[in-house]
Amino acid sequence: MKTRIIKEIKNHIPFTALAVLISIFAVLFIEYFLKKEIDKEVFHIFHFLHLIVSAMVTGALFYKYKPKIAQAFLIGVLGAIIIGSLSDIIFPYLGGVVLGVDLHFHLPLVEETSQTLFFAFLGSLLGIATKKTKIPHFIHVFLSVFASLFYVIVFSVTFEIFYFIGAFFVVLLAVVIPCCLSDIIFPLIFVKNSKK
Repeated sequence: MKTRIIKEIKNHIPFTALAVLISIFAVLFIEYFLKKEIDKEVFHIFHFLHLIVSAMVTGALFYKYKPKIAQAFLIGVLGAIIIGSLSDIIFPYLGGVVLGVDLHFHLPLVEETSQTLFFAFLGSLLGIATKKTKIPHFIHVFLSVFASLFYVIVFSVTFEIFYFIGAFFVVLLAVVIPCCLSDIIFPLIFVKNSKK
């Protein structure tokens, strides 16, 4: 399992780093060229979309190895909510603190509970129904990059342009580790005794 985790993280670093750079340039373009502000609602859109695809992949992967609907549904929901919160909120918040950014802590699971549960439930059901993992995983990583970066920007009191350098590393770690855990490692922990 340890070898698998290391391999998955190594494989995901180049793509995630590219996605982080794209997201930073997109934010710079939107905020400094178009003069548009990225607000809390934009973060929520990306966070909730992230929960859908995260639950899809986690539920689908579990279901492929162990076709038990109730268990796959629960694993999909828990993986999306717990690890999605780590990726989009906890890691970016802690990373922002390390960078010296003054951040307001916002946890959608507590403040928008019904929406959070709805999107996690929806994603898990879609994953079980479609059994698709590769394309949703690609989309999951991309959405998570934007959600993590938007969290640092939107809930920051003191975010300045030079923080984007540190934000690159914060978002990279906030996405690579939790997304690999959520989509690959988390569901496989529960099917490790499977014959497949």
